[in-house]
Amino acid sequence: MAAALRGRTAANAACATEWRGGVVMRELPKVGAAVAIPLIWSNWLLPRSGRGLRGRTVANAVFATGYAVALRGRPNWWSSRGLTCGLASGAVVLSGYGAALAIPAVRARLSGFADRGPGVATAEWVAVHIPVGTVYSEELIFRATLDPLLDNAFGPRLGSALGAAIFGLWHIRPARAAGDDIATTVIATGFGGLVLGRLGRRATSATAPALFHFALNAGGALAPRLARSLPRPPHSA
Repeated sequence: MAAALRGRTAANAACATEWRGGVVMRELPKVGAAVAIPLIWSNWLLPRSGRGLRGRTVANAVFATGYAVALRGRPNWWSSRGLTCGLASGAVVLSGYGAALAIPAVRARLSGFADRGPGVATAEWVAVHIPVGTVYSEELIFRATLDPLLDNAFGPRLGSALGAAIFGLWHIRPARAAGDDIATTVIATGFGGLVLGRLGRRATSATAPALFHFALNAGGALAPRLARSLPRPPHSA
């Protein structure tokens, strides 16, 4: 009986492996296109479109929407679990910014950071370009659409790593345009992709990573401005 049970278990495992391999082969062209299209868009097509900041924001949102519709993305925006996880994680991020601004030495350092939204008012940058051009677009492309495709083809562990790596590569041209170190940016945003992907998988919704993402980017845009408006420590005057 035990031998028969072990034989059945081994056979089931072999079938599962064969099924997974078959899934990967069938999904490979679709997954390959799903990976290549955003990278071509972000690093080649969009930069060469000649659009200004506002045009790029609109174009990114339109591209993300079409990408998700074409590949049947599942953002699950109205998930209560996604909202709860997103608000909690976003609150942690904003608390971190608040703590940084409360420390004079850190506040002085933040005040020296350059603004990341040139040519537009702070309110427009935080209320339009970050939530629409960055957060909505990237979460719809990556956490709502690409991550599920990668998970289905390669399993959650490898899918998570691949999704994070592709998210890092998505930022090559933006890093070059901003004058940032490309390798550092790819690594940092790749790590961010891991965190955002974990939030999305845990909440089964793109809302959780979207709220975390918005808090991180909006806080990063506002913190230097707030630091410059607050009293500076005497030794930094």
